Amino acid sequence: MAALDVLDLHKSYAGTEVVAGLSFAVEPGTCFGLLGPNGAGKTTTLRLCLGLTEPDGGRVSLGGHPIPAQARTAREKVGVVPQFDNLDPDFTVTENLLVFGRYFGIDPARTRARLPQLLEFAGLSGKADARLATLSGGMKRRLTLARALVNDPDIVFLDEPTTGLDPQARHLIWERLKQLKSAGKTLILTTHFMDEAERLCDTLVVMDLGRKIAEGSPRDLIARYIEPEVVEVYDEAGGDLPAFLDAHRGLADRVEQSGETAFFYCREPQPLLAALGAAGGLRYIHRASNLEDVFIKLTGRELRD
Repeated sequence: MAALDVLDLHKSYAGTEVVAGLSFAVEPGTCFGLLGPNGAGKTTTLRLCLGLTEPDGGRVSLGGHPIPAQARTAREKVGVVPQFDNLDPDFTVTENLLVFGRYFGIDPARTRARLPQLLEFAGLSGKADARLATLSGGMKRRLTLARALVNDPDIVFLDEPTTGLDPQARHLIWERLKQLKSAGKTLILTTHFMDEAERLCDTLVVMDLGRKIAEGSPRDLIARYIEPEVVEVYDEAGGDLPAFLDAHRGLADRVEQSGETAFFYCREPQPLLAALGAAGGLRYIHRASNLEDVFIKLTGRELRD
C-alpha cells in the first residue's frame, strides 16, 4: 500500500485551475520530491494531501486513510515541517515540543521521555531551556523538524525545509532527513534547491501550471531529458560571445542563452572545449548535467513571481 496515493486531483480558485488532474503514488520508506516553479501548484497539492483544503475532484489516500474524510485520523501519524517556522517565541525549546505534543493528545510525561532523543536529533541538546530569540535560523529550523517528530510519524511532509539556511545548516538538515529515511519514515519534500532534490529524493514529480510534466528518479530524469555534459560560457572583457555563438553553435547538440551566459549542451564536448581554448576573452565551466538543467528545460528560464 502506498504511503500517499493521489489520483486525478483537481482544485480551482476563482475559475483558475491550480491543480489539474494530478496523479502520483509515494512508496513507504522513500523520499518523494514535488518540484515546480512558483505558482505551479505545489503548496495547494500539499494542502489537498493533508486534508487542509477540499478538492474539486479526484482522490487522495494518506497512510491508507481517505482524504479529506479521515484527515484527522491520518494526521495522527503525519509530521509537517512548514515552509516558514511557526514556533512560539514566548516558549523555550522544551516548551515548544511539550505544547505541540498536547495537540496530538500525547501525555506530557511521554513527550518528556522523548525529549533527549528529539533534542539530540536536532543538534539542540544544550539548548533545552533556551528561548527562541537566542537561537540562530538554523537552530530554529532544526527545532521545527524535531517538533514534526513529536508524534513519531510514519510520514513527514517538508515544505522547502532548508530555505534561508547557510550551507552548513543545510547539510546538517540533509543528514537528519537521510537518518529518518533509513529509519523507515516516508518523506514528502518540496524544494527549490535542485541539488537537495537530487541528493535526497528517490522519486520526483515536476509540475507546472497544476499539471505533472515529468516523473522519475533524479538519475532517470537527467538521462531522459538532458544531454550528459554542459559547457557554460561567459563573456569577459574583450570577449565576443555573440560571434563565438554564431561560429560554434554547431559544436553542441543544443544551445541556450540567458543574459551574458550561453549554455552548450553536448554529448561530445571536446571540439567545443578546443575552440574555447583558442578563443580570447571568454570564460567557461565544463560540468556534468544535473537536475537543475532538467528543471530549466521543462519549465523555462523566465522568472516566476
